Amino acid sequence: MNTKLLKEICETPGAPGYENRIRDLVLREVTSMGLRPEVDNMGNVTVLVKGKKDRKIMVGAHMDEIGFMVTHIDDKGFVRFTTLGGFDPKTLTAQRVLIHGKADVIGVMGSKPIHLMSPEEREKPVKIGDFFIDTGLPADEVKSLIEVGNVITREREFIQMGPCFNCKSLDNRISVFILLEAIRNIGEIPYDLYAVFTVQEEVGIRGAQVATLRIQPDFGFGLDTTIAYDVPGSKEHEQVTRLGAGAGIKIMDSSVICDSRMVAFMKNVADRNEIKWQPEILTGGGTDTSGIQRMTAGGAIAGAVSIPTRHIHQVIEMVHSEDVANSINLLQCCIREIDRGDW
Repeated sequence: MNTKLLKEICETPGAPGYENRIRDLVLREVTSMGLRPEVDNMGNVTVLVKGKKDRKIMVGAHMDEIGFMVTHIDDKGFVRFTTLGGFDPKTLTAQRVLIHGKADVIGVMGSKPIHLMSPEEREKPVKIGDFFIDTGLPADEVKSLIEVGNVITREREFIQMGPCFNCKSLDNRISVFILLEAIRNIGEIPYDLYAVFTVQEEVGIRGAQVATLRIQPDFGFGLDTTIAYDVPGSKEHEQVTRLGAGAGIKIMDSSVICDSRMVAFMKNVADRNEIKWQPEILTGGGTDTSGIQRMTAGGAIAGAVSIPTRHIHQVIEMVHSEDVANSINLLQCCIREIDRGDW
């Protein structure tokens, strides 16, 4: 597995609406395969791999990561911000960030020290508005480099932990990696494949909707992370998926009910090719799958490959290397064998 590429993909910044750097990386990779990517007005990257027939398959993997945007810089140089995507406020404590202004400026998330809190304050849950960003720079230097509207991403290095990968933004950079590796060695396929690296998923599945309207696919696959809550304190029915138990085959989430024919097809493909898999039902959250399913005339026959992920939407997201390999294999096999489905 190309962990050097995966590391670069995960560590490259790309907040919603500002995916420029990660898009450039994707463009570099697909052009190196001899493919000709297109970038639409919204910033989605679409790669067409021709099949034997003109029916269309679309696979969507979003490039953006949750982040922030500068809303105010005070007279002392401290930065206030709003969120881009969903955050649990407690995960921001003691974190480093990168503010992408005229240059990348490192900063730390600060808040009121517990030593100075009243007993009542200590009992209250932390809120996003309790935090500010401290760059350590004088106010005039901060204001010369940073302005309102600049985006902010989290800073955390990619590491390997036994058979697992750990980094910020594995949601959804692991899927960007999986889609790149899937098309790199896809071989002969029955139908035209539109591999789409989408934008602004974390703020409402916006890029996938635009791309689907343009492509009008017959079949669709979302490619995204899902919760693996196989940790101390969890009940078995809460776990959604488990790390190392195989690629997730989505049945539903809060934004989509996958086509029952597609779910059955994906299970059969996995079993036939001896690919380890597990069912996934996520009662909260959604993915590009919903946009792919709905934004085409009459709807697309849609499903999703979900990658089990611990500690999701934190800077310590974790996936298992075997689940990644199984996800690549499952996606490739589904694309190659889609004309064998009972549609």
